[in-house]
Amino acid sequence: MMDKRLYSPKYVREILNKYGFKFSKSLGQNFLVDGNIVRKISQMGDITKEDYVLEIGPGIGTLTEELALNAKKVVAVELDKALLPILDETLKAYDNIEIIQGDILKTDIHKLIVEKLEGGPIKVVANLPYYVTTPIIAKLIEEDLNIRSIIVMVQKEVADRIVACPGNKQYGSLSVFVNFYTHPEILITVPKTVFMPQPKVDSAVIELRLKKELLEVNRELFFKVVKAAFGKRRKTILNSLSYSELGLEKELIKEVLEKSNIPLEERAENLKIKDFIKISKTLAPLDIY
Repeated sequence: MMDKRLYSPKYVREILNKYGFKFSKSLGQNFLVDGNIVRKISQMGDITKEDYVLEIGPGIGTLTEELALNAKKVVAVELDKALLPILDETLKAYDNIEIIQGDILKTDIHKLIVEKLEGGPIKVVANLPYYVTTPIIAKLIEEDLNIRSIIVMVQKEVADRIVACPGNKQYGSLSVFVNFYTHPEILITVPKTVFMPQPKVDSAVIELRLKKELLEVNRELFFKVVKAAFGKRRKTILNSLSYSELGLEKELIKEVLEKSNIPLEERAENLKIKDFIKISKTLAPLDIY
């Protein structure tokens, strides 16, 4: 174990200065420098010596170190090549960590789990860059991976949108998408002051518990309906779906909504997942997808 823990702001500055590292705005780099938050994330993930962990974006290894102290093995995927020599130094005391340089969005995670993490099941823990939060979450929950749990730090605003319920102004297509696949829950709010450099907004740690069974529906059509419905969220569901990317005229949409028992004057923000499924199943015979 290292004499200096990586969440010490003083040590972070020392190591970054030693390697002449410059933060990249384009990569959304904000390193966590608070021991309490680091420990809480590991605790909330219930990381034990039986667990195989995939970390996305280790930075200088602050959270990686805490995970390694508690897990059987940690594989961390880092995009920025400039961080590799830093990680070699900061995590050299641990023999249960493997760093892989690459873009997680282009990584075959299934293959990684099989080859590096004994086939799983794994736990995913990550402090996600704001600019790729949604695509990374989508990849994790859509690809039918052997994942036991997902705990990620995201922008607080995004976390609020993910857990929003119908009738809430923050409820939208992201809410429907994530709730279709998982049971999301905000675990803690993380102030912007515990990051280096300090971002403009607060963050939140969110847990995504994958559903064992998904509702039966043609997913391509379902998400196309959801996207169209929220594309013009101030309009009624009748108007937002009419002449949208669905390519259907208003009279036909009216028939579909009536058959689905959805009020024509309702708005997307008030519809539940089961309502979008009704619409999708009524549209399915039209073979528009």
